[in-house]
Amino acid sequence: MKTVLVVDDSAYMRALIKIALNDAGYNVVGEAEDGAKALELARSLQPDLITLDNILPDMFGIEILQQLTNEGNAARIIMISAVGQDRIINKVKKMGAYGYIVKPFEPELLLSVVDEVCKSTAIA
Repeated sequence: MKTVLVVDDSAYMRALIKIALNDAGYNVVGEAEDGAKALELARSLQPDLITLDNILPDMFGIEILQQLTNEGNAARIIMISAVGQDRIINKVKKMGAYGYIVKPFEPELLLSVVDEVCKSTAIA
């Protein structure tokens, strides 16, 4: 079963993502509402996948993506943000994000992107 860490400063958004992923058979192993906790959990839990909000109270998701990539963390990261500018989307993909979802979104879109990332990267 694929393990997922959900990172978003909104408790509502974390719950929405967690319910959608659990219902689809993914195992949400942790939740973080800020960047410091996200980094701590990503390092300790070693999830297969991280859904990562870009705007958090203490740092940007781009910074977390950069740190985890530099550390060689194997988690596949899908950015989720209300910021939908092409230059930002292209930047995070070049930095190593496997997907980008613009808020607001339907749970079906989330699952479609997660399924595609998991299939294309052969996460068991």
